[in-house]
Amino acid sequence: MEKMYWREEQKQSLNSPLIQVCGETEVENGVRRKEIVEEVKKQLWLAGPLISVSLLQFCLQMISVMFVGHLGELTLSGASMATSFASVTGFSLLMGMASALDTLSGQSYGAKQYHMMGILMQRAILVLVVVSIPLAVIWANTEPILVTLGQDPAIAAEAGKYAKFMIPSIFAYGLLQCLVRFLQTQNIVFPMMVSSGMTTLIHILVCWVLVFKSGLGSRGAAMANSISYWINVLLLALYVMYSPSCAKTWTGFSKEALRNVATFVRLAIPSAVMVCLEMWSFEMMVLLSGLLPNPTLETSVLSVSLNTASTVWMIPFGLSGAVR
Repeated sequence: MEKMYWREEQKQSLNSPLIQVCGETEVENGVRRKEIVEEVKKQLWLAGPLISVSLLQFCLQMISVMFVGHLGELTLSGASMATSFASVTGFSLLMGMASALDTLSGQSYGAKQYHMMGILMQRAILVLVVVSIPLAVIWANTEPILVTLGQDPAIAAEAGKYAKFMIPSIFAYGLLQCLVRFLQTQNIVFPMMVSSGMTTLIHILVCWVLVFKSGLGSRGAAMANSISYWINVLLLALYVMYSPSCAKTWTGFSKEALRNVATFVRLAIPSAVMVCLEMWSFEMMVLLSGLLPNPTLETSVLSVSLNTASTVWMIPFGLSGAVR
């Protein structure tokens, strides 16, 4: 009896169609479509504010260069050269190292170890502040470095003045990247967008006052960068410390942040290399334009073109943050 039953079952399986068309398949497809639509909505809900944050933060440096552009061709070339030099030697490195928080904070958030997110952010801040010190020394010697690299002495002198007044911004930029990653991992994106928007509006006013009314010229634009970055850091820090949304993830300063620093550095270095190689391909073009026959004109024109391209690049960069 068992053999006969097995033979009948085998015949049914051989005669049955490989692909069964039934109502269940259509229902499953409908459920999958709904899931896909819901996921796309969630991604866009996160991506929209993150794209805005990326664009607004990038606009700070671009707005400063635009104000400097009204002061003359040489001044614009120097500010563009200093901005590119700062991106290559500082901003890109700090952005890349801070991106290690995407992985570490994401693991802690997924494991519901919320208190660890605040500790990881403090650890990242400590590392980035230490890294910023030698970078600040490099910025202070921008002029001799550019002259050694064969840049026009007049442009190098202007770039050196601009870079020196941007030194405070490098410390603020490192803190800002850590705060952004901390909030982004928790899907807290609208406060970042509001903070960045307020900072950009303030930056326009500060730039106008320092560039045209104070007599500082291009140095005022660089100083405005530093002021605006610190304002953004202050706004986000106050939100993290006093908002109920961060009550579980921010539990105050802890000595535990001083432990396992090497683990963070091992992850931060490869992350920095990936970001740096991507950004350097843009910024190196500005530095190389200083070697052309008419460096003042070439640097100014290329700076405007690359700023436009970089603005567009911030859109997929912000979108990638939602996917993480």
